[in-house]
Amino acid sequence: MSARSELKQVIAKIQAKVGAAQKLPKEWIELDLDAGPARKAAVLILFGATGDGSLAQNTSARDLDLLFVERATTLRKHAGQIAFPGGGIDPEDSGATDAALREAWEETGVDTSGIEVLGNLAETELPVSNFLVTPVIGWWHAESKVHAVDPGESAGVFRAPVAELLDPKNRLTGVVQRGGQKFSSPAFQFGERIIWGFTAIVLDRLFTDLGWTKNWDTRRELQMN
Repeated sequence: MSARSELKQVIAKIQAKVGAAQKLPKEWIELDLDAGPARKAAVLILFGATGDGSLAQNTSARDLDLLFVERATTLRKHAGQIAFPGGGIDPEDSGATDAALREAWEETGVDTSGIEVLGNLAETELPVSNFLVTPVIGWWHAESKVHAVDPGESAGVFRAPVAELLDPKNRLTGVVQRGGQKFSSPAFQFGERIIWGFTAIVLDRLFTDLGWTKNWDTRRELQMN
């Protein structure tokens, strides 16, 4: 089965389930959303083609890559962390898909006309920012150049091959110590960059649902800031 078909299949299964927003794993920072209404947000999980190729209907997982942004170190929240392009859903947005595409364009300059939206994953709580985040899956069939549009928001934009992210030698557990407690999340190493926290949790869940995850050593830990 092609990667596109596998993604569509997983999306269909998720959308068929009706229920409350997903919570982050109990191993991660145990917080609840504030009593007030949580703000809605969306991120774009954009699958493109590795190398100089282009996506086709039968493209396999090993030929895919993913688009990430590296947040500026000067930001008040999540400074320096790796994330999917995205942000809050504004009143003028028609919904999560519109917001994810708009934010991706604002952050990376991607030409969104070249993106096919395959669907949305389950809304997930992000208590530290009091957001309810909807991941939107994109298929980058007509690629365009990308860059960090606003250096005040993003230190860089990069693409990571899915095959490298799935390689067990690039998998580890990111650990933070807060208030005398230890919290952990799945993490991915890509060169000198570490993808961890919320982004890694969402990505790890997606890879697992797709059946792409390979056995890796969860005991390999890295202390995060």
